[in-house]
Amino acid sequence: MTMSLHPEKTHLPLLDLSKWCKLPAVLMVVGGLLSVVGLAISPTEFGFSWLLAFMFYYSIALGALFLVMVHHLTDAGWSVGIRRFCEHLASLLFPWLAILFLPIAIFAKHIYSWLQESPATNNLIAAKLPVFTYSGFIIASAIFFGIWWLLTSQLSRWSLKQDETGAAECTYKMRFYSGWGIVAFALTLSASGVLWMKALQYQWFSAMYGVYFFSGCAWIGLATVYVIGVILLRQGVLSAVLKENYFYFIGVLLLAFTLFSSYTEFAQYFVVWNANMPTETFWYLIRENGNWWWLSMILIAGKFFVPFFVLLPVSVKTNFKVIIPVCVLIWAMHAADLAFNIFPALHNDGYPLKWIWLPVGCLMFMGGFLGKVFLKKFNSHPPFPQRDPRLLEAMGVNANVVNDLVDAKGGVR
Repeated sequence: MTMSLHPEKTHLPLLDLSKWCKLPAVLMVVGGLLSVVGLAISPTEFGFSWLLAFMFYYSIALGALFLVMVHHLTDAGWSVGIRRFCEHLASLLFPWLAILFLPIAIFAKHIYSWLQESPATNNLIAAKLPVFTYSGFIIASAIFFGIWWLLTSQLSRWSLKQDETGAAECTYKMRFYSGWGIVAFALTLSASGVLWMKALQYQWFSAMYGVYFFSGCAWIGLATVYVIGVILLRQGVLSAVLKENYFYFIGVLLLAFTLFSSYTEFAQYFVVWNANMPTETFWYLIRENGNWWWLSMILIAGKFFVPFFVLLPVSVKTNFKVIIPVCVLIWAMHAADLAFNIFPALHNDGYPLKWIWLPVGCLMFMGGFLGKVFLKKFNSHPPFPQRDPRLLEAMGVNANVVNDLVDAKGGVR
């Protein structure tokens, strides 16, 4: 007996995205022009804006990679349907995000103040040698991307090979890479977040920063996966493997990481406030100046209270009309949270809104560029794993029933 893997009809009307096919190119052109103008006016302002946009999409890719590895380590059935496009999102880490990192490497001296100071006269920089040198910065960054390349390329390679052969070796290989990869993921994510973002104000210390950055990556990754899953379901692409209760599972995780992300941010603040040490409190004192104070209030409401109370009811987690706006809010809050981390190192007294078009332009350009790459990857391969061991479970089919039907027709069990 052969089973068709063609998408089943969904109870939702099909979604026509033909009018949006040119959107990535439009975003690239408009965002690219704004970025170039910003670079010509102020390389420093451009460098900070580019870093913000890079960390935003970097967070999404890391969040997707985390979900892929968790799928293999837990052997879950519900996540089969989202696994393939999560692999494509994760594979953006190399080479595409590595390419987008080049302007940060080129304008590093405009972004990181410690590159302009001498370790001979600054003990804080001397204590962080050899990483706190330009060559150390580049080498460490190259190591991060090298690990991402190895991990994402091997997970994608064995996933596509599984489509062809269905061999158990493919499953074991992906579990193997996820096993050591989850450890490398934790170390590399923490180190890159500290080096690329926290080090903007190198005088500050925080033992919570790694887990805080991870929680944000998982949070925005889940929001992105929810939106893409809904779009592909509405187009009839994944209706065979994405059921309504699977979106409930994603919604539960989204609620959990809403709590976790808010907790890590509060815990970091509480530890600094409780210790009351000038070497730590200055970071928050700067963020009480000007409109940074109002942004912090917006983050308290937008990162925790609004998504928490909206996501709390059981039934709402599968209500696309409610959750999609929440996911958009999560994107906006994550971008605002990154700005709260990045820009006060340049603008201590508040962000000058006359520059707001520059980070928006950088976000638009990277979004258009990475969107085109993602769509090309997605269209080049089957939309979901064809021979995953949990595929029948994902499709809502009982494997024992299938085997009984095969036996009834004289097949070999």
